[in-house]
Amino acid sequence: MDTSNESAFERVQRARHPQRPYALDIFEHVFTDFKELHGDRRFADDPAIVAGFARLGGEEVAVIGQQKGRDTNQRRHRNFGMPKPEGYRKALRVMKLAEKFSRPVITFVDTPGAYPGIDAEERGQAEAIAYNLREMAHLKVPTIIVVLGEGGSGGALAIGIGDRVLMFENAVYSVISPEGCAAILFKDASQAEKAANSLKLTASDLQTLAIIDEIVPESVKWEYSEDSAEEFAENHVTEGLRSILKKHLSELRKMTSEELLEKRFEKFRAMGKWAGA
Repeated sequence: MDTSNESAFERVQRARHPQRPYALDIFEHVFTDFKELHGDRRFADDPAIVAGFARLGGEEVAVIGQQKGRDTNQRRHRNFGMPKPEGYRKALRVMKLAEKFSRPVITFVDTPGAYPGIDAEERGQAEAIAYNLREMAHLKVPTIIVVLGEGGSGGALAIGIGDRVLMFENAVYSVISPEGCAAILFKDASQAEKAANSLKLTASDLQTLAIIDEIVPESVKWEYSEDSAEEFAENHVTEGLRSILKKHLSELRKMTSEELLEKRFEKFRAMGKWAGA
């Protein structure tokens, strides 16, 4: 399926497609033996983030993802994929367990943004995101980030610091949604398509800017439903993701913890570096 001529806003719409695979679909069909862990040991469990341990081939890894819902009840339960502080703290708890037992960490980003509600702010939403950024920068195990659908602002970055950042061909990754950007810049959210073109939020844009390391191609129609679960599990995109993850893990496993940290710091410090005249 050739989507090379699609506009940035068409990519946004594709990233938001209700039948696009979510984190739990990936955990089931790309990994094996997934065991979910719940709760942040401080407040509650946040269904907007799913986390636990699984196997990739023969290797045990920690997997963490932002989970949306497909119908109204699921969306309410998952808070439309918008995590609260306890979600980010749960994610970090699993990362720290992975570090303790020398397991690589693989995260899947798919959120319109962190939940901005009063209750989340009261429990320290900004602090939870900032703390995750700092702690992920210092993890001593290989860490791979995969932008699966929407990568929205700090809500995405809170599980987005790693040694390698991968991105699906039709995913988007941005500091703000096109609608939010249009509302601020043009005082008109209906100008979202114009804003999307300026935000440089597509996979090809971000690879050119050296924000991401590799694009996961979507050469076939990549949608998920219970009726087509077997077909989804065996398609080329799913197999390609599995292969790409194994390749990067193999490369990262050859580095010492000190080398991982040094290269990770260099990677993120170079982002946005000014090289003007």
